[in-house]
Amino acid sequence: QARVMALFLAASVLGFSGPGLHASASRVSASSMTATEVKVSGVARNPHMAKLVSGYLFPEIAKRRNAYLAAHPDAKLISLGIGDTTMPIPAHILSGLTGSAAKLGTKEGYSGYGAEQGVGDLRAKIAKKLYNDLILPEEVFVSDGSKCDIGRLQMMFGSALTSAVQDPSYPVYVDTSVMIGQTRMMDADSKQGQHPGIVYMPCNPANGWFPDLETMPRADVVYFCSPNNPTGAVASREQLTALVKWAKDNGSFLVFDAAYAPFIKTPGVPKSIYEIPGAKEVAIEVNSFSKYAGFTGVRLGWTIVPNELKFADGTPVRNDWNRVMCTVFNGASNIVQGGGLACLDDAGLAEIEALIEYYLGNAKLLAETMKALGFKVHGATDAPYIFVDLEGASSWDMFSKILETAQVITIPGAGFGPGGEGFLRLSAFAPREACVEACERLTKMFKK
Repeated sequence: QARVMALFLAASVLGFSGPGLHASASRVSASSMTATEVKVSGVARNPHMAKLVSGYLFPEIAKRRNAYLAAHPDAKLISLGIGDTTMPIPAHILSGLTGSAAKLGTKEGYSGYGAEQGVGDLRAKIAKKLYNDLILPEEVFVSDGSKCDIGRLQMMFGSALTSAVQDPSYPVYVDTSVMIGQTRMMDADSKQGQHPGIVYMPCNPANGWFPDLETMPRADVVYFCSPNNPTGAVASREQLTALVKWAKDNGSFLVFDAAYAPFIKTPGVPKSIYEIPGAKEVAIEVNSFSKYAGFTGVRLGWTIVPNELKFADGTPVRNDWNRVMCTVFNGASNIVQGGGLACLDDAGLAEIEALIEYYLGNAKLLAETMKALGFKVHGATDAPYIFVDLEGASSWDMFSKILETAQVITIPGAGFGPGGEGFLRLSAFAPREACVEACERLTKMFKK
């Protein structure tokens, strides 16, 4: 009966029906339908998944948003939450996508599987146009986005090493470290919100949002994002030079997340870790067209793995990364890579620049509004995020208060790690008119 009940439950969830299922299920009495008697399978759950004590941040925000809308169906919500671009893909870049799609409808233009590492022309164009030939085309691996690549990097690194993350930081670094098995189960001795086995690097206003490298424990792999998500902080050349030196001195790797590099407008601030001498010996860089060109749903990114980077036994990291990509990835869409090539034409780069200026304008507007309301504000310069200091107030409580009072969605800093508690992240990726309306609502709310 347990097997029949399990089949019945699975069929119900999947929406299957039919006489056979109904007849079998009818033989199971109501009294036998208890949870203890239903055996779904004999497959043990991955124990590392059980270490994730809460859901992933952004689906949780969506869940609360949907719950609010269910209770208030007429609400006109404005989202300053998830960093999802909202402006249409510009004409020249779009022509690269549509042109590549059209080719698939011709005998001469059709293409099937491509190179797992990416189209050669795109790899070369990334190396030249975005890195000024600081890296080689063969060191560029085109993918479906930097988030996906972070997960694949964890697959390559494995469970027997220690990762370090900025605190607060993008949740993917921590969650993938847990999933792959680099951490222990939280217990009574665990610091609140911290997974044992991960090195948390406090980054806050007191240290200029940059970790204290002199007191930081060694880690095998350090995840570092600049411009930073969520704080909007941007590391200086001197800071990145110190970070590269620390990695060399400790025999560690850096995974440098440069997804927000095009927002840097201040002269002299590095957009790539490879602008720092010696970085090719210690650093991998991940990046994406998501925020460059509105490709959050199109999906196209890349990872740089320099030839100089070696594991402790002398094996080139690039060899293992290539093996991972060839095994679990079939290459980025040929249509999407056509769009990537168009992004890096002069016309495409000009369109990207216009998009970046638009979102930076939003960031300035949001930052000025929050400052005028008496809040201390971080970020917004060279970054699309505004990190608002709540001066000790609960970030989830403030999230709920703003949602209920102003009908504006934000992101609580606690969702980015314990170091984010007491802060609220605002995203500048909304349409301009939505940002203006949000500022008016927030002003009305906080001036009461």
